[in-house]
Amino acid sequence: MKHTQPTYLVSLLAALIVLTVPLHVCAQEQRKTAWGEPDLAGAYTEFTIAPLERPEELGTKEYFTPAEAEIFQLQRLEEVNQDDETEPGTQADVHYDFGTYALSANEGITSPNLRTSIIIIPNNGRIPPLVPAAITRRDARGDARLGHEFDGPENRSLTERCIVWPSTLPPILPGGYNSNLQIFQSPGYVIIQGEMGDPRIIPTDGRIVTDSLPQWIGNSTGRWEGATLVIETTGFNDNTAWRNATANMHVTEWLTRLDDDTVEYRFRVEDPQTWAEPWEGVYPLTNLNGLLFEYACTEGNYGMANILSGERAVEQQAEKQ
Repeated sequence: MKHTQPTYLVSLLAALIVLTVPLHVCAQEQRKTAWGEPDLAGAYTEFTIAPLERPEELGTKEYFTPAEAEIFQLQRLEEVNQDDETEPGTQADVHYDFGTYALSANEGITSPNLRTSIIIIPNNGRIPPLVPAAITRRDARGDARLGHEFDGPENRSLTERCIVWPSTLPPILPGGYNSNLQIFQSPGYVIIQGEMGDPRIIPTDGRIVTDSLPQWIGNSTGRWEGATLVIETTGFNDNTAWRNATANMHVTEWLTRLDDDTVEYRFRVEDPQTWAEPWEGVYPLTNLNGLLFEYACTEGNYGMANILSGERAVEQQAEKQ
C-alpha cells in the first residue's frame, strides 16, 4: 500500500459491504423491552457520510461502490474538517477554536452508508422545488430581516438562540457537530433526546391529536407497526417548521432496529404550501457505545449577549467615523 488508512475507515468499509442492499433487508430478530415492545433504546450518532442531497452530477445513481464510497468519505471529511484559511487555527464549520477544543463535524463515529444521498424520494435524491407561495414567503422574510440581523435576540436564528436543533427537530438530520441522540423507552412512551435541544416526548398509544397549540418541535404521536415505531408529527410553530415550511408541515418517521448497533431512521416530509411534492430520506443511526452529556445552551446565554453587544460596539465605532 502507498498509504495507511485510518482505523475507523477500514472498519467503515467492512461494514459498507453489508449496506449494498436496502437496510431493512438486514434486519435481525428484534430485541424486546421488559413490557414486550421492540427495544430501540440507546445512544446513537447521526453523522453519516451520505449528504442530505445527492450531488447533481450523480443523477439517479443511488449507491456508491465500496471503492467510490472510500474516496467520497475522504473528500467529505476533508471538507467538513478543513481549517478556515481566513483565521488560522480555527475551523470553518464550527465556532470554537479547533486546536483548543478539538471539535469537528464528526466526533468519533461515522455511520456506514453506501448511499449517495440521505434523500431517496424523489429519485434524483434532491429536495423538490419550492412552490411559488413558498418562494414569496421566503423572500419576504429575508427582506424583512435584511439590515436588522442584530437588532435583538428575536432576529437571530432559533438554533443560535438555543431553542431548537436539527438533531431533535423532525425530520432529524445530521447537524454540523454533536450529531448524536439518545432514545429512552417506558411503557406507553418513547423519548428522543438530541445531544443539543429539548427532548421529544412521544406517546405510543396511537392517539390522534386534532387540535393543539403549535409547539417548537411539533406535536408527535407514535404507534408500533410490528418491529417499527411510526411517529406522526404536526402542529409546528411556523418559525421552526423545516426550511421555511408552514405550520401545516407533516412529518412521518419510521425507526426500526436492524441489529445491536444500528437503527434505521426513515422519514417523509409533506407540505403542499412549500414543496411541489413530498420527499423522503433514510440513513442509519449507529450505536455510540457511550453516554451523552449535557450541552448547556439556554436562550439569553452569554453568547447571545456578546453577539449583540459586539454589534453595538461596531455601530458606535461607525458613528464616530
